[in-house]
Amino acid sequence: MPASRTVGLAAAACLFLSSGGNSALAAQPPNAATKESSVLDAPVKKIADQRITVKTPQGSGMLPVYADRPLNAAAADVKRVLIVVHGTLRNADVYFADGQLAVDEAGTAGAGTLVAAPQFLTLPDIAAFKLTPDTLAWTQEGWKGGDPALNPAPLSSFSAMDALLAHFSDRTLYPALTEVVVSGHSAGAQIVQRYAVAGQAEASLANAGIKVRYVVANPSTYLYFDQRRPSPDGSFQAATTTYCPRVNHWKYGMEQLPVYVAQQDLGDIEARYAARKVVYLLGMADTNPYTHFIDRSCPAMAQGPYRLARGLSYFKYLQGRHPAALNQSVVQVPGVGHDGRGMFGSACGQAAIFGQPLPASCPHLP
Repeated sequence: MPASRTVGLAAAACLFLSSGGNSALAAQPPNAATKESSVLDAPVKKIADQRITVKTPQGSGMLPVYADRPLNAAAADVKRVLIVVHGTLRNADVYFADGQLAVDEAGTAGAGTLVAAPQFLTLPDIAAFKLTPDTLAWTQEGWKGGDPALNPAPLSSFSAMDALLAHFSDRTLYPALTEVVVSGHSAGAQIVQRYAVAGQAEASLANAGIKVRYVVANPSTYLYFDQRRPSPDGSFQAATTTYCPRVNHWKYGMEQLPVYVAQQDLGDIEARYAARKVVYLLGMADTNPYTHFIDRSCPAMAQGPYRLARGLSYFKYLQGRHPAALNQSVVQVPGVGHDGRGMFGSACGQAAIFGQPLPASCPHLP
């Protein structure tokens, strides 16, 4: 489907919903919400076996992490770190394995890469595995947007990401490290995109001479910086709050910010984000408006009917706001839908992750 047609569909869905219509695109199949809730409330099947300490003025806690090296030991041969953030099921073991497979398949391009996969747990996970009281846990939705943890202290999931990235700035452990790639698929891409906006660890890595890139793959939604959303003619118009009062609230917009974000100087936060190296990796077949826990709330539907449309519209929005200073790009993956393994294992995905030239088969912007 041509990009212009996809963006048009996104805009049409936005206009219809924000004006109070009852679009079939926004409806759920019978019992879908109940089934999804049951799956999300269930504890995870595995817990990561390593820990990162997260310390802030609000307290401290431990973040479980998978990694293919001991995190407390020097790794002189590591040149790249690939952080892979799990999806809504918190199944970090699956995403860790996907990251390792992507490195193996990359061959020489993946040489010297350490894979790490943080795990953002919930209270049912803590209880099911009888984890130590200092293990961090959030609400099922809260970790995706930087909310404070419920246990053991109100630490933002963004603070946890800060701690993980800051760990890799230690030159006594990683003397040869040149870059950190922060990637996520689906719900993992939601937190990665917002963290790319608000995260504060990049400075410490830059001071150590380490570059940071972000790969945002097929998230349900994005953070908008003003009230405009896609409209049917391809432009962006102010979304009405009459029928969609949360359309501009965090994590969809810049109102009702979490503490981690609200405490920052917001004057240059958007310009800083535009300057960060971000690739939006979009599956060209990720066009189903119902599957894989897609956000179908009104604020989400104001961004478009399905993930591909939302991604293309968002990039067009950023291009309009930063025509000369946008250090970001879109890479589309032909034939792949909402499939993390398919995205990261594709030739297009591997080029995005490992900083290689894009194959001619990968549509991209700019």
